[in-house]
Amino acid sequence: MGEPLDRRAIKERARELLEAADPSAKSVTTLYLGLSALLALIAYFGGEGIGIAALFLAVITSLLSLVLDAGFVLWCMAVRRGGEAPYGILFDGFSIVGKIIALTLVKSFFIFLWSLLFVVPGIVAMYRYRFALYDLLEDPDLGPLEALEMSKAQTPGYKAQLFVLDLSYVGWMLLAGIPRLIYQQGVRMELEKIVPSMGIDIQSFNDLWQSVEIGPVFGLSPLVWQVLILGWALVVGLFYLPHYQCAELEYFDAARSTSGIGLTGGDDAPWWADGPDDGT
Repeated sequence: MGEPLDRRAIKERARELLEAADPSAKSVTTLYLGLSALLALIAYFGGEGIGIAALFLAVITSLLSLVLDAGFVLWCMAVRRGGEAPYGILFDGFSIVGKIIALTLVKSFFIFLWSLLFVVPGIVAMYRYRFALYDLLEDPDLGPLEALEMSKAQTPGYKAQLFVLDLSYVGWMLLAGIPRLIYQQGVRMELEKIVPSMGIDIQSFNDLWQSVEIGPVFGLSPLVWQVLILGWALVVGLFYLPHYQCAELEYFDAARSTSGIGLTGGDDAPWWADGPDDGT
């Protein structure tokens, strides 16, 4: 079983590590979130079309986002271990892109199956497999099912603690989503002008949103809203995202230590921290 962790002390340690990072956490996070926003805008423009081309673009941008997310985790891992953490680590996930995608698909499928039972089993499954990506990044020789099984064995005693960690950052997440909520409310108001009947439920609202061309919302075009939504999320993310990720990684390290599962042993650097091959 997991040991109780001091969440406040973990956050403080994460803050101290990030303050000492070179390049700075804000610059790396800006690059990461900026690239993520660019992919989201590309997907937005691609969604304006129909057919296979639009679907292909949506899939490609989603997959690239997954690998970029993994790269940010790798950067935070490097910071936590006190090693070199250059910008290039953000792109190291591309060396195992196939396994990252496979793990995401299998993990999502399992969570979906548990969600069919009820909401709570689905949430529990999300936390059960929370460390699977971290295990894969530590050991890329793992298969998706192996990484999921490792996470399942590591998380007993930590699921509730991870849930509390998430709650401690929920204010930042809500703050980052304010422009999106304003835009969605504006779109709903525009739809209610188009559709005579009131009381649109969520499902039909979403269907209408996809089928009806929406003009300016509160005087701003949909494109401007997308830029505002992504830009605001980037600004807010600078203040909490790296701290949140580094704090969660300490829970991962503690889970590996108490369970004894996933420890590499010795002082060997993980694969992603290796320096340039000098041929020796």
